[in-house]
Amino acid sequence: MATVTYEKASRIYPGTERPAVNELNLEISDGEFLVLVGPSGCGKSTSLRMLAGLEDVDRGRILINDKDVTHLPPKSRDIAMVFQNYALYPHMTVYENMAFALKLRKTPKADIDKAVKEAAALLQLEEYLSRKPKALSGGQRQRVAMGRAIVRKPQVFLMDEPLSNLDAKLRVQTRSQIASLQAKLGVTTVYVTHDQVEAMTMGHRVAVMLDGVLQQVDTPRALYDTPGNVFVAGFMGSPAMNIKTVPLTETGGKFGSLTIPLTREQVEAAKSGDGKVTIGFRPEAASVVSESPDALPIVVDLVEDLGSDANVYGHADLDGTQERFTVRTERSNMPNMGETVYIKPQPTALHVFNAGTGIRI
Repeated sequence: MATVTYEKASRIYPGTERPAVNELNLEISDGEFLVLVGPSGCGKSTSLRMLAGLEDVDRGRILINDKDVTHLPPKSRDIAMVFQNYALYPHMTVYENMAFALKLRKTPKADIDKAVKEAAALLQLEEYLSRKPKALSGGQRQRVAMGRAIVRKPQVFLMDEPLSNLDAKLRVQTRSQIASLQAKLGVTTVYVTHDQVEAMTMGHRVAVMLDGVLQQVDTPRALYDTPGNVFVAGFMGSPAMNIKTVPLTETGGKFGSLTIPLTREQVEAAKSGDGKVTIGFRPEAASVVSESPDALPIVVDLVEDLGSDANVYGHADLDGTQERFTVRTERSNMPNMGETVYIKPQPTALHVFNAGTGIRI
């Protein structure tokens, strides 16, 4: 078991001015499942590869169990990595793929056999041990890659978008298997994904990155309920939060003819935003109501019927600009495309940010 610490760790690729990872400070507890999430190019995979020893650390350092591993080769770090493309040896059987690392260590045959069979039982791979990777489905290959990591009994598991090659149904099934497997094994795990739904459903904590900079790290629930800035608010959650930068009045934010009331403290804190305030509300935190002066009229562009409920996508005219909004509503209250409906955000579920800095108020 192990803790992992990034201390102002930076990676700057030759020929670039902006660091791919910029002074990352992050502590990962023993046995924790931490997810690194963010859009493409945000530095999440580079951060993982720095921990694995596959990328140089140009500034700062990385520790595993308080031991500085910054300049150690990958084989000396006692980590196991699961890649996006599985990286299995095509000429070897499942058994041989899983046993390979132990053979390199000159582990006794009986110990190898025991470790491989235990991992195969854990991953329900017993009947596939004699097959070659080409005879397996994508999900089975991914389980073999997991098994190969498990038999090594490393201090830390590193997973780089391991589900991205699977179809949607299998991805949902496999992510629950990985989460329960990690809980059973108790091995510290760092998991990279661009899929915020994966991040929300798998991680004990989630670290959100943008342009090489850590934006916020917290539990999935805390990130969803109290995002620290506009980027995190818009990135976490599906469908995305409705976030608009609107004129600030003495009582709140002006959405066209409608003013959404804010507290006196929020209005005061927003005044440094050059006369504007950024307000967000999640699709489920607004109601479709009857025509009313304190509700916002939107024209329905699309309705997603999800069975139990529906996502309604529409646009509203805010001072001459067409702004898009999304609301989740009960199926019984589902409007038609082209219809004008009125939405009312719940005042207790608003997210307010400074329009200048993007920081939560």
